[in-house]
Amino acid sequence: MVAGSILVDKINEISAFPKAGELTQILSTDMAVGGCVPNVAVDLKVIDGTVPVYACGKTGADEEGSFVRNELGKYGVISDDISVSPSDKTSFTDVMSVRGGERTFFTFAGASALFGKTDVNLDRNDICMLHLGYFLLLKKVDEGDGLEILKAAKEKGIKTSIDIVSENSDRYSLILPCLRYVDNLIVNEIEAGKLAGIAATRGNLREICEKLKKAGVRERVIIHMPDLSVCLSERGYAELASFDLPENYIKGSTGAGDAFCAGALCGIYRGVSDAEILNLASCCAAVSLRAPDAVSGMMRAEKAIDFCSRFKRKNV
Repeated sequence: MVAGSILVDKINEISAFPKAGELTQILSTDMAVGGCVPNVAVDLKVIDGTVPVYACGKTGADEEGSFVRNELGKYGVISDDISVSPSDKTSFTDVMSVRGGERTFFTFAGASALFGKTDVNLDRNDICMLHLGYFLLLKKVDEGDGLEILKAAKEKGIKTSIDIVSENSDRYSLILPCLRYVDNLIVNEIEAGKLAGIAATRGNLREICEKLKKAGVRERVIIHMPDLSVCLSERGYAELASFDLPENYIKGSTGAGDAFCAGALCGIYRGVSDAEILNLASCCAAVSLRAPDAVSGMMRAEKAIDFCSRFKRKNV
């Protein structure tokens, strides 16, 4: 089960970003699912279609909420556990994308901000893993419901994992009590460093992993950054350089972190070695970069590994 943040990206392509008081024309519009739940759940179904994947979150009773369910259904993700808040709008982000240039984001908290422990049903017999994200984005999760959800999952013997959003704040301390109920922590280097209270550098990733493991993480601390990824578990410490991708290969990086996470979760589900977990996760992240949106670049696990065999890894 993938639980937590659900939103819709409303992507508007413009020729230039206007100054205050000016008008600019929208050249094209598009809509795509976003957030931890759609991104990771869809990626998991593409990576391994044999795995039943449940989406759990909250939307409004509106067109955007229906859009989310329809998109998840196209990929075979089970959306029965997405609850509907009749009086709230589905969370969304308005993306203003300058053709050939940068993007600006305007986000609306919406129904996802109300997601909490009462929205999570862990009584299904076929739930063996729960991934919860994103901490620091979901108000009720940050205020204690996240801890209760993880604790309830562990009491049922469900393996847990979490993800966090990168935030320049001191709120990371809110997450520390949750770590003793987390089997697998999968975060980027900024989030890991903030959580550990250590400025992240290439040279101290192992120290950060060790501190977070000591703080309570049960099985693995996995950290990914642009140049490499690392994993610390009871089996030892593994690291793997990222792929050296060709020029103009990257079409979008919106869902790369979620793609890495989905690949790592698939490896954990399959019970492979830590090195193989990092390899699959990095391959999934690499193929996701081929597409401008978060999910359409994903491939089946074996195909992604074969596809990436043409690339060399970076020297780091």
